[in-house]
Amino acid sequence: QVQLVESGGGLVQAGGSLRLSCAVSGRTVSSYTMAWFRQAPGKEREFVAAISRNSDRTYYADSVKGRFTIARDNAKNMVLLQMNSLKPEDTAVYYCAGQRYYSTYDRKDVYDYWGQGTQVTVSS
Repeated sequence: QVQLVESGGGLVQAGGSLRLSCAVSGRTVSSYTMAWFRQAPGKEREFVAAISRNSDRTYYADSVKGRFTIARDNAKNMVLLQMNSLKPEDTAVYYCAGQRYYSTYDRKDVYDYWGQGTQVTVSS
């Protein structure tokens, strides 16, 4: 059974940085297209970033482009999200997701596996 466990969230001031980690168990992380989504209170879960199986392609929401970086650490079977220049509007619960058979990257309904989420709070 595939499990995804996020960590690294916390409270940070605007302009600061955080690095989120998603540990994958049950299968190798290179088996999946991996992504990060986020959900703020009262809002829909939205796409943040994705990385292809062989890491040759990355995708970002316009709101985080140039500030966030998604990467894999295949040796540790993890996916990372480096978040720089954080803004209060980045405050949300961040979820890691895995897709077995690639169809598209930014729709939450195409992802098969989800973590429990980690809270990121950015103060102004």
